[in-house]
Amino acid sequence: MSRTPRPSVVIVGAGPRGTGFLERLAANIPALYQDPEIDVHLVDPFPAGGGRIWRQEQSPLLWMNSTAEDVTMFTDDSVRLAGPVRAGPTLAEWAGIDGRNFPSRRQQGTYLRWVYEQAVAALPLGVRVHEHRTRALRISGPREGRQRVRLEGREQPLLADLVVLTLGHLDAEPDAEQRGLSRSAARHGLVHLPPDFTADSDLSALPAGEPVIVRGFGLAFIDLMVLLTEGRGGRYDGDTYRPSGREPVLYVGSRRGVPYHSKIGYVWQGERPPLPRFFRPAQTDELLVRPGPLDFRQDIWPLIDKELGHAHYHRLFTAHRERTAAAWPAFEKAYAAAAPGSAELAALVAAAVPDPADRLDLHALDRPLAGVRHPTADALQDGLRGYITADLTRRHDPARSQDLAVFLALLSVYGQLVRLGDLGDGGRWHGFFSYLASGPPGPRLRQLLALSRAGVVRFLGPGITVEADERRGLFRAAGAAVPGEWTEARALVEARLPDPTLVRTRSPLLRALHADGAGATPGGLLRVDPADGRVLERDGRPHPRRFALGPHTTARAGGAFTRPGTGGPAFAQNDAVARAVLGFLREPSCRDRLSA
Repeated sequence: MSRTPRPSVVIVGAGPRGTGFLERLAANIPALYQDPEIDVHLVDPFPAGGGRIWRQEQSPLLWMNSTAEDVTMFTDDSVRLAGPVRAGPTLAEWAGIDGRNFPSRRQQGTYLRWVYEQAVAALPLGVRVHEHRTRALRISGPREGRQRVRLEGREQPLLADLVVLTLGHLDAEPDAEQRGLSRSAARHGLVHLPPDFTADSDLSALPAGEPVIVRGFGLAFIDLMVLLTEGRGGRYDGDTYRPSGREPVLYVGSRRGVPYHSKIGYVWQGERPPLPRFFRPAQTDELLVRPGPLDFRQDIWPLIDKELGHAHYHRLFTAHRERTAAAWPAFEKAYAAAAPGSAELAALVAAAVPDPADRLDLHALDRPLAGVRHPTADALQDGLRGYITADLTRRHDPARSQDLAVFLALLSVYGQLVRLGDLGDGGRWHGFFSYLASGPPGPRLRQLLALSRAGVVRFLGPGITVEADERRGLFRAAGAAVPGEWTEARALVEARLPDPTLVRTRSPLLRALHADGAGATPGGLLRVDPADGRVLERDGRPHPRRFALGPHTTARAGGAFTRPGTGGPAFAQNDAVARAVLGFLREPSCRDRLSA
């Protein structure tokens, strides 16, 4: 008689999302799975725990954009989950470092490796973990039988009862515009770096002293700035940058023309806003059952607007009453009744909040330089330095703590939006969220100011246009703030991450999955069941043996780790998938699978 094979689960992606799923698997096994035997296979070419983004083999100059006290991989009572809460230390507590410091990515990778080792140690003795330092290329197998996961460099596939994809951020093929720019660069001997992870880009092709056009002003730009300045031997002397002479000159612009807002530099004190207030699970449930596709601007944005505004004014009225001209109960009642964006709401706010700087204007926040014009490029430099200085001052001033209330509301909103999947907004919400809530540490923006004064960074402003001048063999860029002013360079860097789409992903696994029938949204995200992460096929049926988590799916959450006490949507997703996996494995029908 042949021996019944051991139950087997393959996790593709061993970075923080895969680690978080493994932690939830270990937490739920005692209550849900009495059989002591499971083979867990982890597939990733990078070390388990940190994965690619948090690996040790990267520059020690690169920081996280979160403080050490705001990073945890462990659940707490704020997470809505069916499984048990397993508390654990934040990065600051584990490393014994100042919680207000911004740790390096290497430090975070070390913490993630420890979390991974703790998760493995928490598994019962009969659960064996196998690490495979390679790529997964394809999943095959019938819906009713064991899956086969083909690995690069291995002749025989892994056999799995279930496969869980926790792939994280992925490389992508360039779109039509990027392909055209690359062809122009090849024809004229120019340098073009398409969207990529900055730490993985070959920056050696960017020569010292030469102009480089940079499109993108988010966190990828901050990494680029660091690697091309301090990374080339420059140093800071207080607020002054001392060049090494090896730096290029970075001409940076974007749609907004400004860097992401600085991280807030003070801690919360006093009463918290009642979150969620207007965008609650009940509202999300109602959106999910509406017939037909949702319209982001009409169906979802009003709820976001109302939630962020309520948090802003709750904080202003409760913590800074001297800057208001009404009683909070009366204002709150009128605010709840007014429609977002209405003249009624504008009049209510104008009467109750005398200083326009204390009013929340999301459109003005999103496009701070709309309509701003400067007579010269030098005037633009002065204007941008003034803007960044003012942003730094405000984001470190507790008297403006309504900004922190809006940040907390953004986290609450994100917790609801992950349930809605692909919002059909072309990524605008995610960009807005990142711009307001996921910006660089304040010290990085002070460094940016020093680099600007030193002439190493030059601002192009908002509404940037980039083109290849075929006649002259150059790249050209211009912004809307200085009409008619063009910058020319022989190098162009796209400082942003690739879009997570199944159409252009360089992951052979995801491409094959899509080709074999997995469903995708018009925006290119892998469709998954929001309840348990099962991959949805094109006909809408959930695949019983394939699960997926992460930014390439419709159930993408804000990150694989989170701030303590903020709900951790990714943790809740990990828990739901772990429980579904264990529920499948304990079913008697699972034992009837084919052994090959």
